[in-house]
Amino acid sequence: MKMTKHGGNLVQLTRFPLLFPVNVFLVREEDGFTLIDAAVSGSAPAIIKAANALNGEIVRLALTHAHSDHIGSLDALIAALPNAELAMSAETARLLAEDREAKARKAPDKAPPALNPRVLSPGARVGSLEVVAAPGHSIDQIAFLDARDRTLIAGDAFQTRGGMAVSGTVNWSFPFPAFATVDKAQALETARALRALEPARLAVGHGDVRTSPSAAMDAAIRVAKAKVQKAPAHA
Repeated sequence: MKMTKHGGNLVQLTRFPLLFPVNVFLVREEDGFTLIDAAVSGSAPAIIKAANALNGEIVRLALTHAHSDHIGSLDALIAALPNAELAMSAETARLLAEDREAKARKAPDKAPPALNPRVLSPGARVGSLEVVAAPGHSIDQIAFLDARDRTLIAGDAFQTRGGMAVSGTVNWSFPFPAFATVDKAQALETARALRALEPARLAVGHGDVRTSPSAAMDAAIRVAKAKVQKAPAHA
């Protein structure tokens, strides 16, 4: 897993950096690390190893949304970090609960344990991070703004792999976030709201972290706006 440090508080961990980059982020706090997202299945050992190499313990695990490339190692991380706080939006909690209930009905002997997360609302704090509503790519997505240096961890509201793009805008060099977006118009409104936060650094689920991202975000929003306006009314 590739490790990249950004400023004094943010560490980017990337699985499959050359083929299908999936990022999670360690945010340094006085009491340890807050981990944002759980990557794909099989990532837990590398995530924990990275935190240990940085001389820190993961004390919180917060999710941006419930897509499989953001929660794949969730159960393994929970098992390895029994004292870490688990936090997510109410919609993410509902989606995960429904999925676990379905698995329990299908295979009771292999059912994953029920979750008891802290439910996050916009404006809540997770360590130094402020929770920001960010639906559109998914119904449950939230973002996190670091109050110390205005780093914005935006989930899949934007991507930077293959160039900056708003979720829902197809970039054919890396189209997958667009294909998974449920509401392109809402994703555009979220992009505008996140841009209005004037982030000093933008960290996303897929692609490099960008410093001073405002101009690139503006350009991506213009492209997304044009595509949404051209879309058929029933789309």
